[in-house]
Amino acid sequence: MRLSRYFLPVLKEIPSEAQIVSHRLMLRAGMIKQQAAGIYSWLPMGFKVLRRLEQIVHEEQLRAGHLPMLMPTIQSADLWRESNRYEAYGPEMLRMRDRHDRDLLYGPTNEEMITDIFRAHVSTYKELPLTLYHIQWKFRDEIRPRFGVMRGREFFMKDGYNFDLSKEDALHAYNRHFVSYLRTYERLGLQAIPMRADSGPIGGEDTHEFLVLAETGESKVHYDSKVTEIRLGEREINYDDVDQCKSILEEFTALYARTEETHSEAEFTHIPVERRRSARGIEVGQIFYFGTKYSEPMRAVVQNAEGQTVPVHMGSHGIGVSRLAAAVIEASHDEAGIIWPEAVTPFHCGIVNLKQGDKTTDAACETLYEKITQCGLEPLYDDRVERAGAKFATIDLIGLPWRITVGPRGLKNSVVELTSRRTGKSEECPPEMIPDKLTKIYKRTDDHPSA
Repeated sequence: MRLSRYFLPVLKEIPSEAQIVSHRLMLRAGMIKQQAAGIYSWLPMGFKVLRRLEQIVHEEQLRAGHLPMLMPTIQSADLWRESNRYEAYGPEMLRMRDRHDRDLLYGPTNEEMITDIFRAHVSTYKELPLTLYHIQWKFRDEIRPRFGVMRGREFFMKDGYNFDLSKEDALHAYNRHFVSYLRTYERLGLQAIPMRADSGPIGGEDTHEFLVLAETGESKVHYDSKVTEIRLGEREINYDDVDQCKSILEEFTALYARTEETHSEAEFTHIPVERRRSARGIEVGQIFYFGTKYSEPMRAVVQNAEGQTVPVHMGSHGIGVSRLAAAVIEASHDEAGIIWPEAVTPFHCGIVNLKQGDKTTDAACETLYEKITQCGLEPLYDDRVERAGAKFATIDLIGLPWRITVGPRGLKNSVVELTSRRTGKSEECPPEMIPDKLTKIYKRTDDHPSA
């Protein structure tokens, strides 16, 4: 993409309404625009990031054997009355009526709808286990929407639902989701610590939240500092292996890590003093096992091997995809702007032309642009007639991992400059070597996503 043809409305001033880093940088980098309290338009660059996040979530769900689908945003209130949640959910639910005076709602979550889909089509244990998920917009009418997309009223979310014959099978689904979420976050360059949490209005016996530590996090958390040393890394995962999934969950939850709602000061004092930590965290996902909470009142039942009719055991599992964009920025930025991990970046590199209009420099930039594109990568070419400082500031602000600087002086020596956004280190390379270097960098990221 050529920057002269791209819609990138960057802001020089810090927006007064933005209270946290991610909100400030998303506005300044031209990623989002507020349309109403807690409701945002995702502008082209923000939308690219959102789609990259969505793709990684999809890939890890498919790897775990889960099946994608799509449910509508508007739901019938009758389904929620069946589960006895319509009145209980509270004012966060946006309720409405259509022209025929039927009660509807803008879905804050989809337990009822997915249960209705299941009961209409599945009747025997032979069709189990089954896990369905979708990535869809949700709406919760927060009383105080703030922090940009971190706590908006409209948000983009992956929510998945498992259906199993027994509690044991459903707990394996819980563990499987636990592991797949760890892989997802590590691919995004995030350390999301699983913490025992409160189930809230979703309900259920078992639940973990995944939290990214950040000063701006809304959740107060307490944990053993050794939990931050554990990584899933490059280990091979067999999601059908009950023991492996269970052992990974046990490994990541053996050390103390709790949200404020489930915190036990008595248990916390058993941790050595030097390892006790209290901090703030950003919730980026949560998993639940809630048994037959929905299947019993909504008659989601199957026949087991003995011919008995039994309610299925269920769980739900959510990742805040739009919130992830803010979480990545909170975890990866500096004074100059965003620092995107390679897996998430909207463009793989930026090409900065130091002397737009110079035939030799223009030709070198055009050749680099074409060769990099031919490698399957997507460069952003700053071809504007603008001073070099302004071009560098823009590339740093929007956070592209690699910058290629092309100027007459370097070209006289047959080199261009390749700079890492994360480290700030630069090296001079012949232009023809750049496409291969970038290809190897991104292949390494794809092959070892947690690197």
